[in-house]
Amino acid sequence: MSFGVILHEPEQPGNTGAIGRTCICAGASLHLIRPLGFLTDEKSVRRAGLDYWPRLGVREYDSMEDFLLQHPEARIWYLTTKAKHTIDEGDYRDGDFLMFGKESAGIPEEILVRHPERCVRIPMAEGERSLNLSNAVAIALYEALRHTGYGGLEKQGELHRLTWCGEAGQDRLS
Repeated sequence: MSFGVILHEPEQPGNTGAIGRTCICAGASLHLIRPLGFLTDEKSVRRAGLDYWPRLGVREYDSMEDFLLQHPEARIWYLTTKAKHTIDEGDYRDGDFLMFGKESAGIPEEILVRHPERCVRIPMAEGERSLNLSNAVAIALYEALRHTGYGGLEKQGELHRLTWCGEAGQDRLS
């Protein structure tokens, strides 16, 4: 099942494209809440070079209410710079959703105040406004995956031309 990433009214197509790529690599689904600041029709996606977009299975919703009607049991974590808790404090479970707001304003406070216990933030240097949206999604998604043991993801890779130094079968760094 894995995680779902919700983008509430995303504005920048480049960020959403990078987030889509992250979702594919992490085995996560992507959910877009309208209005969007860009087109997602086939021609626009092809022109942007998003050859992986059809594999993503992205879903779009007319509003947050529409999303909740289609996912009534959704357990959502709200990523916001305004949160009192940090992302490492989350009790993430397979099937949870991670929600992010639009680049210029974040998640509307009207949504946040209804879910203070599920609002979490990525720690940052004091006085800094926010991380780039695609970077924030990658950090938070992989933190949630870490909490659940990276279920279903490939955890080891192989060199293409060479072999690792050391004894055959050695699988730890020295």
